[in-house]
Amino acid sequence: QVQLVESGGGLVQAGGSLTLSCGTTGRPFNSYVRMGWSRQVPGKGRELLAAITWAGLNVWYGEDVKGRFTISKDNDANTFVLQMDNLQPEDTAVYYCAADGRHGRTLTATSFDFWGEGTQVTVSS
Repeated sequence: QVQLVESGGGLVQAGGSLTLSCGTTGRPFNSYVRMGWSRQVPGKGRELLAAITWAGLNVWYGEDVKGRFTISKDNDANTFVLQMDNLQPEDTAVYYCAADGRHGRTLTATSFDFWGEGTQVTVSS
């Protein structure tokens, strides 16, 4: 079965950095059309932060994190990463990694078929 597992969440002070990693199993890594990271605050919908296509030819960032977050992937390790810099208290949320195998799908916060369970990121001031 397909499994995605996030790691790297935790507590950080404002202005600090964290690196989130998503390990994938149960499906060939190169079968994913795109991968991405989203976050969610209790009571609100998920916010798409970043996405990347399998070949890395297209990368997308949400306006709230553009210039601060960077998405990348490591094909040999079957993982993809979200580097988060200059974190602010407003970034506090549960962060989810996701992947999708469908072509031609409109990119939204929910347009991924496979999801991790999430990792908490808390930014203190």
